[in-house]
Amino acid sequence: MQIIRKIIKIDEEKCNGCGLCASACHEGAIDIINGKAKLVRENFCDGFGDCLPGCPAGAITFEEREAPAYDEAAVEAARQKAASVEGGNPMPMSVEEIMQIEDETKRKTAMMAHLAAGGQHPASGCPGSRMMQFSREEEAVQTEAPNLGFHPVSRLNQWPCQIKLVPVQAPFFKGAKLLIAADCTAYAYANMHEEFMKGKITTIGCPKLDEVDYTEKLTGIIRDNDIRSVTIVRMEVPCCGGLQRAAENALKASGKFIPWQVVTISRDGRILD
Repeated sequence: MQIIRKIIKIDEEKCNGCGLCASACHEGAIDIINGKAKLVRENFCDGFGDCLPGCPAGAITFEEREAPAYDEAAVEAARQKAASVEGGNPMPMSVEEIMQIEDETKRKTAMMAHLAAGGQHPASGCPGSRMMQFSREEEAVQTEAPNLGFHPVSRLNQWPCQIKLVPVQAPFFKGAKLLIAADCTAYAYANMHEEFMKGKITTIGCPKLDEVDYTEKLTGIIRDNDIRSVTIVRMEVPCCGGLQRAAENALKASGKFIPWQVVTISRDGRILD
């Protein structure tokens, strides 16, 4: 139900993405997305403004407008679920609960975790998100073709590969060399499969088009799995910096010391020093 009430307003131009407001919000109404604070759950905002004094940039103010009513029951349910997870006794979400998640990224992540735990895929869900691991025979690297002399072989070792869809924990991450690649690199660099994807678990994304900060997701993948190394492949364009920063921040936040490198591809398909 929409009502006229007092609710916070975040000026994204002033926001520096420090995350203090998200920490100060006891209701969990604010997330950091693509380096900016966003009010993502309006029904979680009680209008008291605990986040205001925590903002060093002065990016948060009050406004009165039409918004969903404050849902105290939903806030409490979210708190209990979070507390259960932190206590090491996660509460499994049902398919019905997952399908009610409004945020598409979080809904898909929850569904992949559900499937990875052995849950059934809903009839109305997307079969294309179902987790798969591929076996790549080494002897099938190249097979002769009449006109080409060889036949290129895919080096994608698992599905899904999109960062937003890949589960935080999965069997294919065990002992994996992780590749974090910008979407465009596979189109710009001709030998992407053989030079970068071969022998690795591939994850791809574009922070500009996806409008999401991958830091939290990548942190979970690196922290909660036996990752042996991380390779970041990005384009030379500035927007790809968001992917690199997310990966570097995830490595730091994971608390692990893992070998990692960054490779930059030019727009005309060359590896830059």
